[in-house]
Amino acid sequence: MATETSIVTVIPVYNHPDTVGHMLRGALDAGLDCILVDDGSSPECARVLDVLAADYAPRAMLVRLDVNQGKGSAMIAGMRHAARKGYTHVLQIDADGQHAIADIPAFASLARQHPGSMICGAPIYDDSVPKARLYGRYVTHVWVWINTLSLEIRDSMCGFRVYPLAAALRVIDSAEIGKRMEFDIEILVRMFWQGVPFITQRTPVTYPLDGLSHFKAWRDNLLISGMHARMFGGMLLRSPVLVARKMRGWVT
Repeated sequence: MATETSIVTVIPVYNHPDTVGHMLRGALDAGLDCILVDDGSSPECARVLDVLAADYAPRAMLVRLDVNQGKGSAMIAGMRHAARKGYTHVLQIDADGQHAIADIPAFASLARQHPGSMICGAPIYDDSVPKARLYGRYVTHVWVWINTLSLEIRDSMCGFRVYPLAAALRVIDSAEIGKRMEFDIEILVRMFWQGVPFITQRTPVTYPLDGLSHFKAWRDNLLISGMHARMFGGMLLRSPVLVARKMRGWVT
């Protein structure tokens, strides 16, 4: 049964059989139940997920998408499953091992202290980060700052975060949000537009334990660019409200 603040981890999985068990155990060791979302993985990875879900039941749950639909679709499926189970918050962490499982308790603690806020990871990179990816992120950062008229979202691309579930689902149900890599960015901007507060948690990020990334440079950069253009139009429509909110912040 869910408590007043009940957090479940959601791990979207697409062909990371060698690292997902490590991430699952990190979430369970931190005291959180976990929903594994199989986003149309290969038979090998699907078998690994079946074994993990059986070995760690009932604290580990498995949601399966028949075909690969993208990270956003996997997260939405996981969030809806979490809501049906009565959880109030979803901690998102990637399956590829790049995020620091030792920081899960810090993220969960912030969510319990600030249950109405979005808790967002901001990466501390080591030398493993590809420089093109590192510098390319700043293009998105600038667009997010433009589309929110704010610097409050320090990093919108880090997949280590905690959602207040009801607020996230309201946004998902009210807009056609991108279903692939652009999801992580778009949902944060839309939650900001809805007035959800943001808290930043710095966290180490390495690239990744198994060397497998599903970021497709041409496809995902095109999707992200199109998303930024759509969001810019949305910002223009909402700019009077966003400016008024900023002015109220200056006054207070």
